[in-house]
Amino acid sequence: MIDSMIARTHDLAAITALSIAILLVSAHPITLSTLIFAIIANLVGGIVPDIDQPTAPFWRNLPIGNVFGKVFSKMTGGHRFITHSILGVLIIGYLFFVLLNFISPIIGSVDVNVVWWAFMIGILSHLIMDTFNKEGVPWLLPIPIKIGFLPIKALRIETDSWVENWVIFPGLVIFNCCLYLINYQYILHLLRTMVV
Repeated sequence: MIDSMIARTHDLAAITALSIAILLVSAHPITLSTLIFAIIANLVGGIVPDIDQPTAPFWRNLPIGNVFGKVFSKMTGGHRFITHSILGVLIIGYLFFVLLNFISPIIGSVDVNVVWWAFMIGILSHLIMDTFNKEGVPWLLPIPIKIGFLPIKALRIETDSWVENWVIFPGLVIFNCCLYLINYQYILHLLRTMVV
């Protein structure tokens, strides 16, 4: 089994990070379409670093995706290489920015800057979560050092283990519920005043 948290954990971590960012940053009003695109971009960003893995959900959901996945995996140096580094984040972020600006005439009233930031928050949440994994993350590529938290590898999380499924994932669910309950009035205010 490849050491990477499962997609649902990454998706939930991405939404958690986006929620925290929204609550901490004073945002300007956005359209409903921007909000929807931002949430989708955040979820995609939460799993995009794993496109270096031929069995990633992204490739599994495409016709002949396994072929593209294998080719892309070889091009990126395999799992947990460039797509799991600061360099990879910058490259992927730049490519996504170019894509957003290319399609911006088609998507009209969508604020591509908000969508881009939501995507980047998703990517960074993925790398942070994988830093807790047994393998760690090569944040500083091309320096070939994998950084992990906790320093003792034996204490780190294994993929799809009981710790991920019964502690981390439910912990994120509970954290989100508490976050939304505590900030319920403020979230309603944001939805009323921000989403136009």
